Amino acid sequence: MRGAYALLVVLALLATGCSSDKNLVKPAKLTNFKSSLKFDVRWHQNVGKMENNALLPAVTHDSVIAANAKGIIQCFDKTSGRLRWRADNHTVISGGVGAADGLVLVGGLKGDVSAYQESSGNLLWTSKVSSEVLSAPSLVDGVVVVRSGDGRIAGLDSQNGKRMWLYERATPALVARSNAGVTIHNGIVYVGFPAGKLAAIGLHSGVIVWEATVSQPRGNTELERISDITSLPIVDDSEVCVVSFQGRLACFDAEQGGSLWNRDLSSDKGLTMSRKYLYLTDSSGVVMGLDKLSGSSYWKNDQLLNRKTTAPLALDNGVVVADFEGYLHVLNRDDGSFMARFKTDGSAIRSAPVPADDGFAVQTGDGGLYFLAIH
Repeated sequence: MRGAYALLVVLALLATGCSSDKNLVKPAKLTNFKSSLKFDVRWHQNVGKMENNALLPAVTHDSVIAANAKGIIQCFDKTSGRLRWRADNHTVISGGVGAADGLVLVGGLKGDVSAYQESSGNLLWTSKVSSEVLSAPSLVDGVVVVRSGDGRIAGLDSQNGKRMWLYERATPALVARSNAGVTIHNGIVYVGFPAGKLAAIGLHSGVIVWEATVSQPRGNTELERISDITSLPIVDDSEVCVVSFQGRLACFDAEQGGSLWNRDLSSDKGLTMSRKYLYLTDSSGVVMGLDKLSGSSYWKNDQLLNRKTTAPLALDNGVVVADFEGYLHVLNRDDGSFMARFKTDGSAIRSAPVPADDGFAVQTGDGGLYFLAIH
């Protein structure tokens, strides 16, 4: 147990860019700028602390749903922020929240997966997967896809939670702990794995469609050779892009898996896609704007260095990221300059803002749930 704990500590330090030189890991100080956009806080609630879990809210047509580490799920009216219902999952929630097709989905440290009715909060079913659930379950076309901590991917029937299929593969002995789930598009489940592998899996069959190599392990030590994919793949109708830690950013043909381009770049945070652009936060917190067709850089903003900057959210009027002090930053899509800034409750925001038709939601470590817009 001590060895396993020490390994997790080492991996956590490695992922945050730890160094014996304290100056190298000192978070960048925020500088003043002239705002050209303004945050509009539609409403704010407190849902309870997430502890060491990377929980994020789910946004549906009518609701914003959030959970805390103690197992409490709360559903709020998206327009007013009024509490619609509250449910007790009676176990630690470590993966969530997912919501679609009238269901609210969460996972726990013992592999429990629970589905609630969005309209009422009534528990509909519970199921079990092979190990802890560290990311939000995803639901598309009647299939709930759950990634467990041991790397297995399970497809569950959304009506009753019964297992439809299980995808599993061999993994290296040394892997980084990851909160990445899966991305589903056009009947395909895209998922990144340790050792830089990207797989496309049939949503209804669980059968592998294709597999590609994003990056190869490099270095002389076990830690240096970690090149796991620890963030979500992003996909549109033509291509899927993914980035690995200590590895590469690469894009592939979404249907066949053929390589389109790649470049050396490390990120454990993730990226987003918007029209002809990619926006990415690298392992040190630098935010970049890239050409989706070639991977070449348009701009780079290093003013959030070592602030544990989240993956970006691309909106029509800016790119939004958050940091370890609860700040939200809006960057110009064209040149990466700051356009607006807002401080939440001062605790860390660990996941990218969650988009909605008329704004976005964020959840802080201390339990702040904010529904905002920028204009």
